[in-house]
Amino acid sequence: MKKILLSLIFVPAMVFAQTKAVKLVRDDANKKVEVLVDGKPFTAYIYPGADVLKKAVLYPVRTSKGTLITRGWPLDPRPGERVDHPHHVGVWLNYEDVNGHDFWNNSNTPPSATGVYGTIVHTGIKSVKSGKNIGSLVVTADWLDKNGKIMLKETTTYTFQGTDNQRIMDRTTTLTAADKEVLFKDVKDGMFAIRVARQLEHPSTKAEIFTDASGVATKVPSLDNAGITGSYRNKEGIEGEDTWAKRSDWINLRGKIGDEKISVAIIDHPKNVGYPAYWHSRGYGLFSVNPLGQKVFSNGKEELNFKLAPNQSTTFRYRLVVTSGEVSDAEMNKLTADFGKVK
Repeated sequence: MKKILLSLIFVPAMVFAQTKAVKLVRDDANKKVEVLVDGKPFTAYIYPGADVLKKAVLYPVRTSKGTLITRGWPLDPRPGERVDHPHHVGVWLNYEDVNGHDFWNNSNTPPSATGVYGTIVHTGIKSVKSGKNIGSLVVTADWLDKNGKIMLKETTTYTFQGTDNQRIMDRTTTLTAADKEVLFKDVKDGMFAIRVARQLEHPSTKAEIFTDASGVATKVPSLDNAGITGSYRNKEGIEGEDTWAKRSDWINLRGKIGDEKISVAIIDHPKNVGYPAYWHSRGYGLFSVNPLGQKVFSNGKEELNFKLAPNQSTTFRYRLVVTSGEVSDAEMNKLTADFGKVK
């Protein structure tokens, strides 16, 4: 009897990871909301204004040990980083072609003087909640055309949770068309993305050139590969940059920064348009899921030009999982199943 009682006492401790308290700290003066898990910085929602960024983002993002997993440049440059694509900052959601306006490539150093850019402007904080097991943040934004007219109204809910070694962020974004139809043209660059630290990139042995929607080239040189350890893996077991242009429920980016093994995973949701989405998973550090860009990823076999009628809404849901340590496929599938229950 004593042995049975002891097993009942100790099994739960071995099986279930204990969730930690989440605290959100609103800082209107510095235009940010800081997110702490177990008293440690995880990330911050920042909205510094269009003179700094053309959209609000989560930045920076840290593991439970405090290691930065997002690229620092252009906000906080660190030695050895790539200095390409200045619009790749932290964690964000936008799209390359919305009624002919490019929200993806817009930055304060635009790649093309002839491009038509849209800007996403933070308009308010509706709710900030800390909690014993979970914290949440609800914010609003306007997607503006080149003349400053509202094209889309955005409401986004972020939820944050964590354990000793893992941090989870769920983003639910509802976009509502204003008084005109909105067309999300089928293009490559979108929609939910993170730009990771140099160490989590794939080793690169050659210089590369990437082009934007306007055909403007960005040269991405081959850099020193010392300590560069990133490797993608999707649900189907496809590895590395071969995960690009494949449909999947999730991709897990694994690597090391110093002696710390790190996993950065993005999970799609079954209620999203285009599910399961194609992935825009680049070895140079851009890790993105794009449910609306299908033509380029399918070599022209599929095409989705998604439309919203005036005042019509659609919702996108994504989960970001940052783990200090390794995450198995079985664990990824469990995280995915749990996320699928989120409405």
